[in-house]
Amino acid sequence: MWDVLVSPFTEFQFMRAALVSVVFLALSAAPVGVFLVIRRMSLMGDALSHAVLPGAAAGYMLAGLSVPAMSLGGFVAGVVMAVLAGLVSRFTTLKEDASFAAFYLSSLALGVLMVSRGGNNVDLLNLLFGSILGIDTPSLALIACVTSVTVVALAIMYRPLVLESIDPLFLRAVGGKGSWWHLLFMLLVVLNLVAGFQALGTLMSVGLMMLPAISARLWSQRLGLILACSAFIALLCGYGGLLLSFYIEIPSGPAIILLCGLVYLLSVFLGKEGGLVAQWVRGRHKKA
Repeated sequence: MWDVLVSPFTEFQFMRAALVSVVFLALSAAPVGVFLVIRRMSLMGDALSHAVLPGAAAGYMLAGLSVPAMSLGGFVAGVVMAVLAGLVSRFTTLKEDASFAAFYLSSLALGVLMVSRGGNNVDLLNLLFGSILGIDTPSLALIACVTSVTVVALAIMYRPLVLESIDPLFLRAVGGKGSWWHLLFMLLVVLNLVAGFQALGTLMSVGLMMLPAISARLWSQRLGLILACSAFIALLCGYGGLLLSFYIEIPSGPAIILLCGLVYLLSVFLGKEGGLVAQWVRGRHKKA
């Protein structure tokens, strides 16, 4: 059993690098996803992950497979889309989710066209789905930096962010500057999506952010436990996905996200807070 579970990571450096990247992403992206869930902004994470693609494609076309160029391009593109979607919702009758949907669909199409014109199918697949087993030192350093910034920022922002998520009117009434906390939080989301796309691609990175967070919400109502549970689920699925990709030769990114999806389905049925079984048991107790 030890050989099956541990030997791939002790024998192969690329497996160790992939596991380290999963640990970093689990500690940062999953907790950020929890705040997206409690703020009812789950689909905006998906929209922003697609918005990163044109910027990453522009960086690729200018500098090739350069981590700084693609990361900077992806970050700028994500921030620009978030700002534009907010402005459209502020000055028109469209809601913010509709603005995000319009921008992210356009961004995805633009990014695919840019990579198709400037590269090849392999480059396009790497940008869309990532290659965590081929992650290099600069990408790993970027993910580590983003994780450090995210953990520190969430610790500083925790109280006002919780208040802004639950009761924004109260925070505004006491002069809490909720709009600034919202903006800083959206920057954290974009940062984590940029870090995630280095390993999992633009289409898969949001999966590690959202699926563990949604699953964790079905197991507890205490925010601290939800944050810890989401990180644990992301880490467990990342570890299991890497083992699956090693032994049965399937793409590692989709394997990780598929395991996250299976944990979500399990949580839907067995989760203590809102799962189908728990609600059925409570219903029987009420009738009794």
